[in-house]
Amino acid sequence: MQERIVKKTGKKVSVLGFGAMRLPTKNGRIDREKAKKEIYYAIDHGVNFIDTAAPYHGGSSESFLGEVLSGEYRNKVNISTKMPQWSVKKYEDMENILNKQLEKLQTECIDYYFVHNLGKNSYIKLEKLGLSKFLDRAKKTGKIKYAGFSFHDNKEAFKEIVDSYDWDVCMIQYNYMDENNQAGREGLEYAASKGLGVFIMEPLKGGRLAGEVPEKAARVWDRSKVKRSPANWALRWVLNHPEVTCVLSGMGSHRELVENLEVADEVQPNSLTDSELELYNEVREVYRALTKIDCTGCGYCMPCPAGVNIPGCFEYYNNKYMFHDRTASISYLTQIGGIVSGKETQAGLCINCGKCVRACPQKLDIPTLLKEVSRELEGHGFKYKVKIGRTIIMPLFDLFISLNYRFSRRSSKKE
Repeated sequence: MQERIVKKTGKKVSVLGFGAMRLPTKNGRIDREKAKKEIYYAIDHGVNFIDTAAPYHGGSSESFLGEVLSGEYRNKVNISTKMPQWSVKKYEDMENILNKQLEKLQTECIDYYFVHNLGKNSYIKLEKLGLSKFLDRAKKTGKIKYAGFSFHDNKEAFKEIVDSYDWDVCMIQYNYMDENNQAGREGLEYAASKGLGVFIMEPLKGGRLAGEVPEKAARVWDRSKVKRSPANWALRWVLNHPEVTCVLSGMGSHRELVENLEVADEVQPNSLTDSELELYNEVREVYRALTKIDCTGCGYCMPCPAGVNIPGCFEYYNNKYMFHDRTASISYLTQIGGIVSGKETQAGLCINCGKCVRACPQKLDIPTLLKEVSRELEGHGFKYKVKIGRTIIMPLFDLFISLNYRFSRRSSKKE
């Protein structure tokens, strides 16, 4: 595994970091055995940076990592977590939050401590409450080694925050679709010029740049002499930047982990050719033409007070246009409508409270967008469709599962 140096600290970190925001799940919770196996595999293959945060996996990510990294693996990795700045009302809150995180992570010191989702307004608020004093004290007492911040504001605010404190590291959203969004390339280069280690989140833009891609984009990638998966292309673009210290990837399966490890082991800074960079430009234009809602699926808008699965609604809506998915409405009905789960989470439940707007890093007008999703994918009589689905579709589905099980048992007996 390749490593890159954080100039401010002189410390080396693996170019691939394990993001604990999208760990494997089972029945809505962390699949503990599977997730532990993947984390150990990553560490055994050179990953030495594990990133989490207080709200990940409903608040259980930190505790889970504390358990699996409490033994021999603790000394092999740098643990990173984040202070939920939205929960800070007074100076003492910062102290109390950090102490609880240390307890959850079962460690005496957090290697890299980021202020979560820091923007211009939140930074001003925290500084008035004594943020700089808190970080200095936390480092002096050994509760944290290095201080940083994660960011989802504009590049002007980013530069101001970089210059406002003696930060060691920062974390920005960066991928070939977001080259000029938020901090962007300009922010990346600025932070690096100041010696900060730059950690990258959303390198696959919430998974939208991996897996199944629009047909037009696939045709562009196919023109390359070297055949690569969309995820490979996306990670390769980020790692091509010499200013990038570490790419944080949420790897939910072993296949994704292995592929990410292979890419991180191979890509050198400035290794992409001019012809390859031109392919990225073409694919970027394909996505820009097809994407309706610029949601990364980060989940900061959740939970919704009205029960709306906001990222899920936007995903089905985008899929309808990006992949010309004619079954999007049906999939939306069965999954978001609650025919399968029994719980309705559709866009039409929105009560326009505005909580999601304040939480969204992308600054999306979520209530207005949810109205558009509702109009497109729900239409008239949606609740009636859900009721019919539960009455007819699910009993037929249960019958199919039952018959398939009986057939499988008979076949195994014959064998």
